[in-house]
Amino acid sequence: MTPSHQEFTDDHIPLAFFITFRSYGTWLHGDKRGSVDRRHRRFRTPMLPPNPIRQTYERKLLNFSPVKLTKDRRKAIESGIREACEVLRWRLWAFNIRTNHVHVVVSANCDSRRVRSTLKANATRAMRESGCWQSFRSPWAGKGSRRFLWTEEQLIQAIDYVLYSQGEELK
Repeated sequence: MTPSHQEFTDDHIPLAFFITFRSYGTWLHGDKRGSVDRRHRRFRTPMLPPNPIRQTYERKLLNFSPVKLTKDRRKAIESGIREACEVLRWRLWAFNIRTNHVHVVVSANCDSRRVRSTLKANATRAMRESGCWQSFRSPWAGKGSRRFLWTEEQLIQAIDYVLYSQGEELK
């Protein structure tokens, strides 16, 4: 039973999700860009500040080398994402695959965790099938970001960010 003061719950379906996931080992706690951990993950709370000592410590904890998303890998990831959305009849609004992370704006009538895990799994499968990922390990960092887009304005802003605010197009 939900409290009477709660205006909405996770069972409401947003217009879309803004999903982001990173490749393994490419953005560690302590990085100069800042990061998010268990204590710094709430909306509008400050990120962790740069900390070279923590970054060095985190690097030593890696089980394998950081994963760079090369041109071949990005092509395979795109194929896997497109295929997942087509088969599951999810609306793919926008995506951008960079050298260390993937952004996807997608509408799906299911839980956002399922969307994120499906996209990561299909991207991995597509990389393996194309021969550009041969490890039994996942190329992805754990979890990732799931933002709910409730309004058309939020949807448009997310699409704009994904398509036009990621820097120059990668070759």
